[in-house]
Amino acid sequence: MRGNQFKTAALMAGLSGLILLAGAVLGGGPGLAIALVAALTMNATAYIFSDRIVLAALRARPVSEVEHPQFYRIVRELSTSARQPMPRLYVSPAMQPNAFATGRSPRTAAVCCTEGLLRLLDARELRGVLGHELSHVYRRDALISSVAAVLATVITFLAGVAWLLPFGSDDDDGTGMFGMMLMLVLGPVAASVIQVSISRTREYQADAAGAALTGDPLALSAALRKIDAGITALPLPASGQLASAGHLMIANPFRGEGLARLFSTHPPTAERIMRLEAMGGYPR
Repeated sequence: MRGNQFKTAALMAGLSGLILLAGAVLGGGPGLAIALVAALTMNATAYIFSDRIVLAALRARPVSEVEHPQFYRIVRELSTSARQPMPRLYVSPAMQPNAFATGRSPRTAAVCCTEGLLRLLDARELRGVLGHELSHVYRRDALISSVAAVLATVITFLAGVAWLLPFGSDDDDGTGMFGMMLMLVLGPVAASVIQVSISRTREYQADAAGAALTGDPLALSAALRKIDAGITALPLPASGQLASAGHLMIANPFRGEGLARLFSTHPPTAERIMRLEAMGGYPR
């Protein structure tokens, strides 16, 4: 848990340093001032509003216990078992079966399931998925994942408006054009690097912790089989805010093709299933 908190602080500090350096090199004093404002705004937004931004990316809405009694019952039972506060519950209208958790701490956490997931899984399988997501919250994985999602979104946005920033005059050596092109090219690359910085082992660890919380590793393995098939049939577009939030979900929501495959933050689903089945007593 402390390791994830340190990684979050290091990620924000390192990226702020790069922004300040780029502003100073490309824009001198004015560029440094703009970079400082951008870095402070980015860090404050990423830390305070990360959960809201991520939930908005999936068009998630809060739901009541009357609407989804089973969802509430399972999360309440698992939270009580872990002696942790009850998180806020959201549902995304996406038909792809998937789920994620976000928030700075267990007290401010939110767990979201898609409509497709709630329709596809039975109660036992849903319990396995929710145990996995709650484990992300308790281990503070959700904190660094949410912050990384927002930082990636902000960098991509800044890259898109780089031409508005005074990186230098368009003199004979083309300083201004070089600065603009540098931001336009490196912005999306930096966003991808942030997502890749999230260790793939966190999913294995959350699988194991979630299985320990529910006491049923085979329920999660069965759920992952259904989720993997559902994602193959209904992949989400890897663009905009969705691209920055994909690493939060229990399984990669995009097609594993091209650059998306290189920047995937999820381990192979088949390997996760084999590990869970081994926990449940099946020979590997």
